[in-house]
Amino acid sequence: MGYLETMFSFEGTTVVLTGGGGVIAGAMAEAFLRAGASVALWGIRMASLESARQQLLALPGLEDAGSRVRLVVADTANEDAVRAALETTADELGEPRVLVNGVGGNRGKSKFVDTDLEVFNEILSLNIMAGLVVPTKVLAARWIAKGAHGSIINMASMASYVPLSGVWAYGASKAAVMNLTMANAREFAPAGIRVNAIAPGFFIGKQNRALLIDEETGELTQRGKDVIAHTPYGRFGDVSELAGTTLFLASDAASGFITGVTIPVDGGYLVSNI
Repeated sequence: MGYLETMFSFEGTTVVLTGGGGVIAGAMAEAFLRAGASVALWGIRMASLESARQQLLALPGLEDAGSRVRLVVADTANEDAVRAALETTADELGEPRVLVNGVGGNRGKSKFVDTDLEVFNEILSLNIMAGLVVPTKVLAARWIAKGAHGSIINMASMASYVPLSGVWAYGASKAAVMNLTMANAREFAPAGIRVNAIAPGFFIGKQNRALLIDEETGELTQRGKDVIAHTPYGRFGDVSELAGTTLFLASDAASGFITGVTIPVDGGYLVSNI
C-alpha cells in the first residue's frame, strides 16, 4: 500500500452511521465506502434508509458496493434497540470500529418566552440522548469489554460555540455535544477509544432547507441571507466538503493522537468579524 492508502484506507473496517437517512450521513457514508469500509446505516425509518442506499449505489464507482452497505432500523434513544442494532451489524458486516453519531435536528424557531417546553425536551432528547449518549454508551462498553480500540465522531454545530437566535433547545443540546465529546474523550482514552466531533457550518439538508430557502421562490430567506453575510466564503457548504475531516478523524493512522477536539467545517463562519 502507498503512503496515502496506509493513512486513509478503511479496508476491512466496519463503520456505523446513525441518522443514516440524512444528507450529511450520506456524504460521510460515501467517503467511507470509497475508502474501502463497510457501512451500516442506522435510522428510524426503512424508507429513508433505502433511499439513502439507492443514492449511494447510483454514484460512479460505487455501483458494486452493495455488499458493503447494510440498513438497520433502530431508535437510537432506546438502549435495547441500539444493542440489537449492534448485534445485527456485527453479524452481517463484522465488529464496528467507527461510530458516527449523526442523529440530530431541530423543530421550528420561536422567541424564548414562547418556547414549547414539550418540544424543547424532545429536541434535547434527540440531539443528546439519541444523537450521542445511548449509541456511545453501548458501543464504548462493547469495545472496552473486548479490549478493542475505536473512534467516535459526534456532530456538533455552530450553535455549540455561539447561540443561534430562536433555536434554544438546539443550541443547548449542541453545546452539550461538544462538552460530552471532551468528557468522553478523557474517560475512554485509557481504553484506546478516541472521541472527536465535527461542527458543520451551514449545509442545506432536509431539516433546515425551509429555514434558509423560500420554498415558493427558491430565494434565500432572511435567515439564509444573514447566514451568508456571516460566512466569509459567501456560500453554503457542500456536504462533500465534510468527507476529508470525517476520514481524518476516523483514521487511527492519520489522527491517532487526537481526541476530544471539535473541528469546525464552516467556511469561516466562526471567525467572521467587521
